[in-house]
Amino acid sequence: MKHEAVDALECKDNLVYVDCTLGGGGHTELILQRTNGPVIAFDVDEDAIKAASERLKDYKNLTIVKDSYTNIKKVLQNLGIEKITGGVLFDLGASYHQLTKAERGFSFLKDAPLDMRFDQNSDFSAYNVVNEYSEHDLVRIFSEYGEERFSKRIARTIVEQRKIKKIKTTKELSDLIINCTPKIKSKIHPATRVFQAIRIEVNGELQNVKNTLNDVLDLLGFGAIISVISFHSLEDRVVKHLFKYHSTRCHCNEMICKCPPPILEIVNKKPITASDREISENPPSRSAKLRIARCVVGEDKNCLIRQNLKN
Repeated sequence: MKHEAVDALECKDNLVYVDCTLGGGGHTELILQRTNGPVIAFDVDEDAIKAASERLKDYKNLTIVKDSYTNIKKVLQNLGIEKITGGVLFDLGASYHQLTKAERGFSFLKDAPLDMRFDQNSDFSAYNVVNEYSEHDLVRIFSEYGEERFSKRIARTIVEQRKIKKIKTTKELSDLIINCTPKIKSKIHPATRVFQAIRIEVNGELQNVKNTLNDVLDLLGFGAIISVISFHSLEDRVVKHLFKYHSTRCHCNEMICKCPPPILEIVNKKPITASDREISENPPSRSAKLRIARCVVGEDKNCLIRQNLKN
């Protein structure tokens, strides 16, 4: 949903835009084509940055930052940017480049060392999760992050196997999962949910999304837009709840409300999903959900919502 996510930003000239997940540079390039204002793009993946830098080398209004989007406040401050006046985009999860590059260890379809790090400078990888986590913690992440129904059986088998020999590769882990779970008719590979859960744990994805979205709220200028694509129900739930909370007028339920004015206005009440055509061309998009919200507070004296709340 590349075009839908960027269309949602309603790009205008002379405004600041941020792409928190540069990846292959597709979203960033669309934004650059629609504005002459500063565009800041974040990524921790050196391979992604190298490829996107070459792709986008002709755009003079682009700044690529090798850093996690969790540091957005500090980075923008260092760049002298006080407010995101145009909008911010998140395309959550692993990028196509990461999933398809065998040696990165994200895919159970290609044999590689257990890795799954977005930031290759990190000391913590999928190997650590699989070979060092307790059975209890493995069950927890497989259940919470993967919604895997056989989490206990898989965790127990992993612990038993690593007593004999450490699990070092994606194929070893995938084969273990296939062999210890019942054969069920499904379009989803038996290892899908476990690999997804491990990736989320390795990169702290859910907590990072929650923390960063809250930070972004402090950075938005009046009228700026947040556009978020998520591929996992837990990520989507985080976005949905945060948008709902900050777009609600009252949280106290008192006779005389003293709650601050809402920060956001939800643009699409229901998430936008991929079309049948996009799903046929890009099957992973079948689980994508796009949520959009607009900042409705700020220093703009024409902000009707603030005026109405004061009256």
